[in-house]
Amino acid sequence: MVVVGLIASVLGIALGLIIDWFPTQGSKQAEKIDTFWDVLIICSVPFFVLVTTVVLFSVKTFRMRPGEEHLDGPPIHGNTRLEVVWTAVPAIMLVALCSYAYITLHDIEKAPAASLGPERQITVNGQQFTWTFDYDEGGKKFSSAQLYVPIGRSVKFNVKTKDVLHDFWVPAWRMKIDAVPGITTDYRITPTRAGTWPVVCAELCGLGHAFMRQTAHVVPQADFDKWVTKMTTRTAAPAPAAGGGAAVDAKALFTQGETTSGATACGACHKLADAGTAGGVGPDLDQALKGKDAAFIKQSIVDPNAVIAKGFNANIMPDNYAKLLSADEIDALVKYLGEVAGK
Repeated sequence: MVVVGLIASVLGIALGLIIDWFPTQGSKQAEKIDTFWDVLIICSVPFFVLVTTVVLFSVKTFRMRPGEEHLDGPPIHGNTRLEVVWTAVPAIMLVALCSYAYITLHDIEKAPAASLGPERQITVNGQQFTWTFDYDEGGKKFSSAQLYVPIGRSVKFNVKTKDVLHDFWVPAWRMKIDAVPGITTDYRITPTRAGTWPVVCAELCGLGHAFMRQTAHVVPQADFDKWVTKMTTRTAAPAPAAGGGAAVDAKALFTQGETTSGATACGACHKLADAGTAGGVGPDLDQALKGKDAAFIKQSIVDPNAVIAKGFNANIMPDNYAKLLSADEIDALVKYLGEVAGK
């Protein structure tokens, strides 16, 4: 048992450390969390192997044989010293691992030193079934359905929800926290790798839970500043003019979403034959908008809870599209939906 246990433990630890369990590390906190995971692997594998080896050895050696069906086992008392050891050793290890976990969590939650500059604060709003991010950059406030953060700068996320429980999680950053009705939770990360990372909800929150995804963009400070400037100076899209101004492509807006604010595409949740979208989370617009006028369609976009389609509940559609889309984009959607579904 000792030989088998040692070989299996070494192989198990090696396999546990070789397997690429997690996505690419994208934050300063991720490295410490992954190291803690490796420590857990190293500590837990030998105990798993020990218990499994003893159980299998006992099944093989002390199993009931033909003719022993009505025999009792030998009247033994056991081994008090062994029982003390196998209780004390795991208990000591659990205390040590819990202490290590506390130290790690305390370390990654510390606010950055003042010498590193002010920490950026971003409010994360969870709502069935989308995320919205509120910024305050130098007194200029705006919202975006896409998350942008500069690389190498600490960011504190203040997480809220407008309805039910959600969970704000960017796997590459490792950190995650529940969005709880009535309170504000928070955590901080320092992005260390530029790129785009998925933002997901890690708490089952309703029918559209699987669609509650956005994108986190980690960019250099200069690119972040340009994005902030674009968001704070964003105006309505120009109307077509005789000289050739570009009109809003309402069909692309419906199927692909808005690229500047990152507003979620309507077609992700709604079925519309003209756009070729399947939807399923929200009403079939070919049916729900049939015979409806422009005022009703616009109201359904900017105030979706005003009239609830039969068979659906309130708060399924986010109520922030009036903030995320420009006036021209909303008008273009209203016209497009009236032409393809309202007649």
